[in-house]
Amino acid sequence: MKQPVAYIAALFCSFAIGAAAQGDTSSAPATAPAGPSKIAVIEFQSAVTATNEFQRDFADLQKKYDPKRQQLKTLNDQVESLKKQLQDQSSTLSEADRQSRARVIDEKTKELQRDAEDDQNDFNQDMRDTFNKVAQKVGQVLISYSKEHGYTVVLDATQAQDQSPMVLYATDATNISKAIVDAYNVKSGVPAPAPGSPRPTVPAAKPGATAPRTAPAAPAPH
Repeated sequence: MKQPVAYIAALFCSFAIGAAAQGDTSSAPATAPAGPSKIAVIEFQSAVTATNEFQRDFADLQKKYDPKRQQLKTLNDQVESLKKQLQDQSSTLSEADRQSRARVIDEKTKELQRDAEDDQNDFNQDMRDTFNKVAQKVGQVLISYSKEHGYTVVLDATQAQDQSPMVLYATDATNISKAIVDAYNVKSGVPAPAPGSPRPTVPAAKPGATAPRTAPAAPAPH
C-alpha cells in the first residue's frame, strides 16, 4: 500500500510545464537576445512536492485514506489470525473442518487483495490530481521567474526522468529550485506545515549533478 510520490509525480512533470507554457500569453521576442545563453536547472518534481501547498494537500490526502488503511489492516490481522489458528489446531481438526477454515481464509484473502487494489488505484488517482494541480501553477511561476531573471534555457534535473534533457553536471549557482519554491509559496499564501509533519519522499540526487537537495526524508505516502 505504499506508493512514493516520486513515482507518480515523474509521470506528470513535463505535462505540467507544457501546460503552463501554453497558458502563458506574454509575447516572446522576435529575435534571440544577443550574447551567451543564461542557463538554469530545476529539480521540478522535488520543487512541486516541496511547496507549502502540496505539503498541505498531501497531508489532507493522507488523512482521507487513514480510515481505509485501518480497515485493511484490521482485515489483514483477521486473515493472519485465522491462518495461525488453523496451523496451531490442524492436528486436532477433522479434514472437513480444515477445508472449511481454509476456504474462509481464501475468501478473506481475496477480499483483502481486492480492497487493497481498489484503495491503491483510488489513492494513485487522487495523488495524480493533487500533484498536477500544484505542478501546473508552479510551472507558471517558473516561466515568470525565468523571464524576470533572463534565463534562456531551464533544464529539468529531476532524477530518474525517462526523457531528455539529462543534466550531467550543474553548479549550485545554476539551480533555481529553492528560488521557485520560495516564489510559489509567497504567491500561494499557504503557510509552511508544522514542524514534524509527514512529508512526501523526494528523489535522491542524479549522479554527476551538484544541485543541493535539502528536503528531509519522510515515510513514503500510502
